[in-house]
Amino acid sequence: MSQFMDPEENTPLLNGDSDSIDTRDDDYKSRWRSIRVMYFTMFLSSVGFTIVITSLWPYLQKIDDGATAGFLGWVVAAYSLGQMLASPLFGFWSNHRPRREPLACSIFINLAANVYYAYVYLPTSENKYHMLAARALIGFGAGNVAVVRSYVAGATSLKERTGAMANMSACQALGFILGPALQAALSFIGEKGLSVNLIDLQLNMYTAPALLAALFAVVNVLLVLFLLREHHVDDHGRHTRTINYGSEERLDVSQETDGDIDQIAVVTSNILFFIIMFIFAVFETIATPLSMDMFSWTRKDAVLYNGIILSCIGFESILVFLVVKVVSQRIGDRPVLLGGLIIIFCGFFVLLPWGDHYPQIRWADVRNVTHKTFDPNPASNGSFEPTGCPAEQTWCQYTPAVHLAQFIAADVLIGVGYPACNVMSYTLYSKILGSKPQNDKSCPCCFLSGW
Repeated sequence: MSQFMDPEENTPLLNGDSDSIDTRDDDYKSRWRSIRVMYFTMFLSSVGFTIVITSLWPYLQKIDDGATAGFLGWVVAAYSLGQMLASPLFGFWSNHRPRREPLACSIFINLAANVYYAYVYLPTSENKYHMLAARALIGFGAGNVAVVRSYVAGATSLKERTGAMANMSACQALGFILGPALQAALSFIGEKGLSVNLIDLQLNMYTAPALLAALFAVVNVLLVLFLLREHHVDDHGRHTRTINYGSEERLDVSQETDGDIDQIAVVTSNILFFIIMFIFAVFETIATPLSMDMFSWTRKDAVLYNGIILSCIGFESILVFLVVKVVSQRIGDRPVLLGGLIIIFCGFFVLLPWGDHYPQIRWADVRNVTHKTFDPNPASNGSFEPTGCPAEQTWCQYTPAVHLAQFIAADVLIGVGYPACNVMSYTLYSKILGSKPQNDKSCPCCFLSGW
């Protein structure tokens, strides 16, 4: 504890009596217990997002034959739009009321939305629009990310902040590991799965992850309601009074005095947020449809293999976070951020299509078969699932295929660059704003980009 507090605060003669020391010790334990609840909230939020990301496109294809890859873009954007709309609302709420209120509300919304997502196959028509609405609501519930990050920024001293932000980003990366890994494991349930007639549920590899995310939400809301306490400290780690001060929060040790915020730095940080989040949102969104088109993977194979790949990226990210915490202390935050952007650029450069090999066109393997008719969606009746690049996508006929080695190499590079940029961008942003409330200063661009 002493490493985070001023020497005077540990001196009984200066503090008055031993009761004052005990009070500060209780505050310290309560503060870090609450910060760890925020770590876990970020972890579960990340799991809830990534646990369905690799199966989103196959699920959309299965529930609605009329869904196109273009509509998938709208489904992904719906999540981001919901998060963008919710973030300032939850931020404003948390600036005037205890943060457990908007956090609990957002988690309940996320819970209900995941259950809704698991049942989008039930309507007899226009199922794709139900998925669109479900993803928008899930995104709305995920608007608490800004509250989580601002809480940690406000509850840590300047010395603690870089490490706390790195730890929170590491928890986010752990969620990226566990989410796709759970989806990959649940893919063995298969598309048919089993029926639970009592609640009219089809439990398969598409619905099980959403229901598991709903279960995680139950755990999350219990932690927020019973363990989270309000804490706010200045840059020296001394407790201060916040605008959402409640009876559970202790009185000031000293009032913070903050100077003016550098508005140019804030705008620049927002632009960097947008670029970084946009890059990764594009990458994770196109991974499944790209692999199905380029490598002729079935829906089940795409969910399984991409789940494994994203899990490996998550493990890689954890190592990067550990290295970044050390490197940033030696060379600074900005060089690490710039280096991460360069590595990401190299990853997308490697992903460009090269050579004269073209992807297999869907239906090419059945044109020579003597059947007079065939089912355009044969996988639904368990017979045969066509693979390859759809013939209606004319670019498949003149765009070289991306080789599997390219795809994996790009994954590795982006898996290094993105976490470095992620943790450094949030760290710089929190340092620019200082210990002022950051909930209503969240960047709307980063939610439009996908996170």
